[in-house]
Amino acid sequence: MFYRDRAEAGRRLAQALLPYADEHPIILALPRGGVPVAAEVAAALHAPLDLVLVRKIGVPGQEELAMGAVVDGSAPLIVRNEDIIHLTNTTEDAFAAVCNRECAEIERRRQRYVGTRARANVAQRVAIVIDDGIATGASARAALQALRLLHPKILVLAVPVGAAETIEMLKADADAIICIEKPEVLGSISACYADFRQITDDEVIAILERFPASSVR
Repeated sequence: MFYRDRAEAGRRLAQALLPYADEHPIILALPRGGVPVAAEVAAALHAPLDLVLVRKIGVPGQEELAMGAVVDGSAPLIVRNEDIIHLTNTTEDAFAAVCNRECAEIERRRQRYVGTRARANVAQRVAIVIDDGIATGASARAALQALRLLHPKILVLAVPVGAAETIEMLKADADAIICIEKPEVLGSISACYADFRQITDDEVIAILERFPASSVR
């Protein structure tokens, strides 16, 4: 394992991201696990914190295996992994059923976490996308592709740990990637942390309250 908990991972990641501090970046967390990591970065860089609401579309019966991802937006962006869909013989009806379920969860999270809170405008800004780790990269890729449509000045992906092959693959979707630990073999993100307990909705809300909504503009 590499980190005691997500807070420690965030502090180490913040050190690696200090060169962006003078660029006045916006920090964008993937909930829920990415939020405590991103909070440490936002605090260190004196930067606003917002969320990217993205959900992995898992194969039925193998939910950890991503066959795509969906990102919140005026029109949700759906990213498909055709190789996994084909390999697992997933039908279009089955894909649509999982996708609809994840869209409903995104809607729930938007209402619970965001409500009427002001959202970040990333146009012509340095946008730093943060999660607690990357295995298949489905959620991160979807988030990056959705944010690219909003025309950031620089789009950065920053994670404490990620599978080396996946990080290489994601270089096509980001202008820069900061990844502290890149093991060649990554069984699971949880194995990289001594404490990888699930982050609750209340914890996400409490963290966001530390970063006033007015600061995301």
